[in-house]
Amino acid sequence: MSDETPADRFKSVLAGASRAIAHEKEIEVNWTADAPSSTGGTFRVPMPGRNLPRGAAMQARGYADSFALKVRHHDDRLHQRHAPAEPSARACYDAVETVRYEALGSNRYAGMRDNLDASLEARIASDPISRAESRDQVPLQSALALMLREKLTGQPIPEIARPGVDMIRDWIEEKAGGDIEALADSIGDQQAFQNLSLDMLQHLELTRAEEIEQPPEDSDDLDGDDETEQEEDGADAGEEQQPSEMAAEPSQGDDEGESESEGEASDDMQEAEEGQDGEEGMLPVRPNRPWTDIPDSFDYKVFTEAFDEVIGASELCDEEELTRLRAYLDAQLKGLQGVVTRLANRLQRRLMAQQNRSWDFDQEEGLLDAARLARVVVSPGQSLSYKVERDVEFKDTVVTLLLDNSGSMRGRPISIAAISADVLARTLERCGVKVEILGFTTRAWKGGQSREAWLANGKPASPGRLNDLRHIIYKKADEPWRRARKNLGLMMREGLLKENIDGEALLWAHNRMLARPEDRRILMVISDGAPVDDSTLSVNSAGYLEAHLRKVIEWIEAKSPVQLVAIGIGHDVTRYYRRAVTIMDAEQLGGTMIEQLAGLFEEE
Repeated sequence: MSDETPADRFKSVLAGASRAIAHEKEIEVNWTADAPSSTGGTFRVPMPGRNLPRGAAMQARGYADSFALKVRHHDDRLHQRHAPAEPSARACYDAVETVRYEALGSNRYAGMRDNLDASLEARIASDPISRAESRDQVPLQSALALMLREKLTGQPIPEIARPGVDMIRDWIEEKAGGDIEALADSIGDQQAFQNLSLDMLQHLELTRAEEIEQPPEDSDDLDGDDETEQEEDGADAGEEQQPSEMAAEPSQGDDEGESESEGEASDDMQEAEEGQDGEEGMLPVRPNRPWTDIPDSFDYKVFTEAFDEVIGASELCDEEELTRLRAYLDAQLKGLQGVVTRLANRLQRRLMAQQNRSWDFDQEEGLLDAARLARVVVSPGQSLSYKVERDVEFKDTVVTLLLDNSGSMRGRPISIAAISADVLARTLERCGVKVEILGFTTRAWKGGQSREAWLANGKPASPGRLNDLRHIIYKKADEPWRRARKNLGLMMREGLLKENIDGEALLWAHNRMLARPEDRRILMVISDGAPVDDSTLSVNSAGYLEAHLRKVIEWIEAKSPVQLVAIGIGHDVTRYYRRAVTIMDAEQLGGTMIEQLAGLFEEE
């Protein structure tokens, strides 16, 4: 006991409180330098600091309480079964469910309510709603969640978010005011609450009535009794906070502490405290607009390229921090790395099988066939005793992995993308295939220096792309894996992930490949959403970035020698790319990448 630090004791208390709240004996709590999150019974929450300052401790408790409440009061199978497909509708659907199970704890215990409030304040500070200057800059899911929280718990909307909520409050109340009232009466019944939520999304014109699947009457996924018990137990609850879900309220428990949670907002808070540039916790709202909205006369332009940069990962971070970030990445993904490595070994065997030498036997000339040696001794004049090596059709190949480094990838998705790219690079290098690993994001939120230049020039109409690009080289194709290994840790750095302009990133990666001498060029894009940049979309047509991305993809697929494949994480990329696959869980990424590459290599 004497060797325990205050932080160690605090973590033990959080774990105990989380188990009590969740009614689950196997809950574990760990510190994280990444976004708070939860996987199964493991909660990862931000470390409050050695001296356990009260505010930071309350935020850690709030995340842990939220995760524990989710375990106790949320049936994920039921939630996923009826989740809407549209990204904006899904964000609202998830956010209001977060409000529901957090409200169960907040209404029962004052300490938990204070903790949840503390973690909410941290998340709100980095949410776009706190900086919105017009209605179209207000994330609907954030405003809706805060209004519902106000109704379910009586807690006021945080001061920093109130102006943003007020911009669209009248519209929400006109469309769905009655739904919010009804939701307050169903807080303890997840199925009833879910059905009312789907009705509300329809009234907000986010879904269509015919797309809403009604749950079967005999559904056995319901845990209604458990939800009732939740209120009776009054347990504090912890939930997984997604960066875009602003509904969660932190709860402050007694000194025994509440469970730590893996809320992603906590990372945003840490990033702000570290004084890194950009608004790290701010996540883009991803539009899902139909291609038919784009006019035929569409043209893409860039206001200025003066502030864009193509930069090596080592230039964005010093050696010591890269080493620390890489060690953190390895520690967090030991289990996943084993799975991906096994899959990678299968890929290696498949590739090596294509490269194995083969022979034509019974030839008139060539190398003497040892299997025919006895025949040669008995009958030296016997023909057809030679073999000739057959040419192997395995093209010299380079593979580029283009990783989306946008804010919505924060947490588990970017970690898995980094480790999967790492293992693939190692595997392909052993097979003689060169690999380049690239990332794309922006240098700033909301336009950066490009927008400042546009404002200084009098705000000319239709300026085109209006943000500073940041294209990152994690590993060059000719660079050995061992030298670039540390660079992938940069993706774990707070403040790196911002917005994404996919079309220009795709062209950049494609043009790098065209300059390569290899016969076969494969470009794999890994993304979790449509292109979005608040600054650009606020001053151009609604589908501006999407239209450009589609035109770039169509050109590459029709005219380029580069083979293009895409993997969408929770986002349907098949509507953009001809060869694409969508996965709903980031855990599937490693295996999917390997299978897609193997399929390309095995094609005629």
